[in-house]
Amino acid sequence: MKITRLDETTKEIPQMEGASGVCKQVPISKQDGSPMFSFRVFTFEPGGHTPYHTHPNEHINYVIEGNGAVVTGSGQEREIKMGDFILILPNEKHQYRNKSTSDRLVIICAVPKEYE
Repeated sequence: MKITRLDETTKEIPQMEGASGVCKQVPISKQDGSPMFSFRVFTFEPGGHTPYHTHPNEHINYVIEGNGAVVTGSGQEREIKMGDFILILPNEKHQYRNKSTSDRLVIICAVPKEYE
């Protein structure tokens, strides 16, 4: 068993070309012996975003703070806010954006441990 706190988890800049104003924390991962999932937390500063990208596996996301948008494969912006769950299917093109000019956007992202 592992019990940890987000404020005790190392922050790093994700190695994603095109990302801006975002940091990543990984409080639970395969390194902890998790048999199936890694849980990551992305914090977006005002105006921060991921690149417009795809990946071969699903991501299950939960907004724990703030609001922003997910840009879909068709280029449509879908609003997200605290309390929302988002399912990104395998190979579904997307981008996360913090649309605020003053508040952070914080998202939990669960992925298969092999993706981490």
